[in-house]
Parts: sequence; structure tokens; C-alpha cells
Amino acid sequence: MDLVTPGFGLIFWTSVVFIILLVLLKKMAWTPILNNVDARNKSIEEALEAAKNARDEMSNLKADNDRILKEARAERDEMLKEARELKANIISEAKNAAKDEADKMIASAKVVIENEKAGAISELKNTVGSLSVDIAEKVLRAELKDVDKQNAFIADMLKDIKLN
Repeated sequence: MDLVTPGFGLIFWTSVVFIILLVLLKKMAWTPILNNVDARNKSIEEALEAAKNARDEMSNLKADNDRILKEARAERDEMLKEARELKANIISEAKNAAKDEADKMIASAKVVIENEKAGAISELKNTVGSLSVDIAEKVLRAELKDVDKQNAFIADMLKDIKLN
């Protein structure tokens, strides 16, 4: 049974070595390990706090972004409305100006046509008058070749003049 029961010296030196090992481990390993674990816990808590702050900030930014988008859409709609009104005004003014210009051109064309018509009528009258005189001259020459006919014609003319 000696093998199973340890001696007092063995227990003493095992205990002394164990205590020395515990002291060395406490100074050399456990304190730095515990410090590292505490630092790690602290950094995790700080990271969690930073994540929470970032989440809050992101929700605020999202709200601001939504507000800015609504304002931009409203401004865009207003600009489009103004552009449509401006387009309608420009088109209306252009139509009115074109109509006025067309009316002026029509009036000018009517005046030109009337002048040309009057000129053509005057020229036609002059031509008809000239032709009539030429025809009358040729007819009179043909009929008045004879001296007796000339004297009879002059007598008829004198009678007409006295009557008037």
C-alpha cells in the first residue's frame, strides 16, 4: 500500500511546488490574462455603445435624407410646373405674334392685290380705249374716203352738237 499512499515529504514538496506555481501563474499569467479579458470586455462594451450610437445616427440621417428628398421632389415639381407655364406662355405669345404677322401679311397682300387690280383695270381701259379709237379711226377712214360722205358726216355732227 505504499504505492498508493504518498509520503509526507512528497505531499509537502508537491504542495510547496503547487503554491509556487500558483503564485507564479498569478503574477505571470492570470493577472495579464484577466487584464486582457477586462480590456476585451471593456472594448466590446465600447463597441456596442458605438454601434448603438451609429444606429441612432443612421436613423437620424435617414430621417434627414427622407426630408431632403421630399423637399427636392417638391422643388422639382414646382420647377416643372413653372416650366410648363412658361412653355404655355411662350407658345401662346408665339401663336399671337404669328397670327399678327399673318394678318399684316394678308392685309399687305390685299393692298398689293387691289393696287395690281386697279392698275390692270386702268391698263385694260387704256388699251380698250386705244383699240376703240384705232378701230373707230379705221372705220371712219374706210367710210370717209369719199368727200361727199365726209361732208354728210360733218353735217350730222354739227346737228348733234347744236342739240346738246
